[in-house]
Parts: sequence; C-alpha cells; structure tokens
Amino acid sequence: MSKLKVGLAGEAGETVTRDKTAQAYGSGQIEVYATPAMIGLMENAALSAVDHLLDEGKTTVGISISVKHLAATPVGFPVKAKASLKEIDGGRLVFAVDAYDSNKKIGTGEHQRFIVETERFLNKAKSLE
Repeated sequence: MSKLKVGLAGEAGETVTRDKTAQAYGSGQIEVYATPAMIGLMENAALSAVDHLLDEGKTTVGISISVKHLAATPVGFPVKAKASLKEIDGGRLVFAVDAYDSNKKIGTGEHQRFIVETERFLNKAKSLE
C-alpha cells in the first residue's frame, strides 16, 4: 500500500449510447445520460487511479458515493470521468470525482473505496448464497 499517495489520478471515458440513458436504466423517461451510468464511470476512474498499484491479490471495492448530476448529455456525446485520490485512511480511499461531456462539467462529488483481499472478499460473498 506504500505505493498509494494522495494526488494519484485516474480517468475513464465512454460515449453515451441508448443503453446508458435514463430511459434504459429505468431512472427516467428521456434518452439522456443516466445518473447510474455516470456513477459507474466515476467509480471506474477511481479504480484506474489505484488498482494497478495494489499488492498482488488485492483490489478495491466501492463503499460510498455522493454525487450531483449537474447537466444532461444526449446520446452520441463522449463523456469522461476524472478521479483524484484526496485521502488515505488505512484501507479506506477517498476520491474527488468529476464528469464532463464535450461541452461542460456534468457531475461532481466524492467516492470512497476500500482495499480488500480479493479471494477472501469473494469467498465471503459466496458464503452468503
């Protein structure tokens, strides 16, 4: 974990397609970029900032997200999320996250992830079946 430092940054991007709209997610009736899709993109940006630096057999899982979806983005537009690691508290990682389309900022917030041992985490999840 010593490779992790405040300030690490990650990005993720995609194009808004019909399957990423509020209508497709069931979170609205119009074909604009869905808030759940934006949140997923923000999580992916945070993951990309740190996952490659973790020790073998470890990964991060999302534990909290608080975002504002500021503006609508229509189908066909590219969107990008950026994450910056702003706090490390043991295994808890806190990120500032922002999302943009080609014209404007469309989302902003904070996302927390926790470092886990992958195999142990999966075994615990399977035991809940």
